[in-house]
Amino acid sequence: MFLVGTLAAVSASVSSYPVYGGQAVRYILAALILFAVAHARGHGLVRLTGREWAYLLGLAATGIVAFNVFVVEGTRYASAAFIGTIVGTVPVVLAVIGPLAAGKRPSPRVLIGALVVVGGATLATGLGTGTPRGILFSVGALACEVCFSMLALPLLPKLGAIRVSAYAGAASVPMLLVLGFATAGTDALRMPTMPEALGLTYLAVIVSAGAFLLWYSALSTLGADRAGLFAGCLPIGAIVTAALLGQGLPAVAELAGAAVVIAGVLIGIRPRRPATDRLTVLASLT
Repeated sequence: MFLVGTLAAVSASVSSYPVYGGQAVRYILAALILFAVAHARGHGLVRLTGREWAYLLGLAATGIVAFNVFVVEGTRYASAAFIGTIVGTVPVVLAVIGPLAAGKRPSPRVLIGALVVVGGATLATGLGTGTPRGILFSVGALACEVCFSMLALPLLPKLGAIRVSAYAGAASVPMLLVLGFATAGTDALRMPTMPEALGLTYLAVIVSAGAFLLWYSALSTLGADRAGLFAGCLPIGAIVTAALLGQGLPAVAELAGAAVVIAGVLIGIRPRRPATDRLTVLASLT
């Protein structure tokens, strides 16, 4: 999530490149890297059932393609901070939906931690401004962000994090190319300049291949609710990257928000002490 947070500052170097064509280039490079890693680790291709194909295509269509559409189009009607604030509520949504999808009750501790994380992220980024259309696009992006995790969960036991990341990235490329040619015609793909090439390479290797692999590994280990807490690290990544790239030092509110995010994550991931341990402690005190 910290790596994904670096996207905003690095994207400035590719802002003049056609949006959806650039996304297609980014994800095809990421998919090639992930397939190479899978091959090196001996993870061959796996035959998917019809249901699994539906999950995979739904993941690519919503979690990658539609998410980009909502964010890009949403910036016409709302500030980036406003969109980030709405999407930043994903820890709370996952804290509720994740356990319910597994037939469990949401953990009060994780939910409290998620609320603290959202508060910290909002403090760090600010509320921003938006129109009713901006709200709709932002909520759409939030829904797609949730789908990015929830639709991957049924695939992870069979495919593993590397193949889920590779398959999802590859499946999104044709969709992004269709969008690119529909909106920009033949200009959707062109030879990038050197700064654009470096930016696209960073987005492909670090923000896509690397972050996807880490995220899906975390999902299978922590579960959607606890992993979702770390979405609060997005603004921290953005703040640190902007400072390193000379785009401005963090303000006091940003530093305070980052501290609150870290506190929320610690609250949510702290393991609950078993009842037997609490009884032992009480007995020793008496």
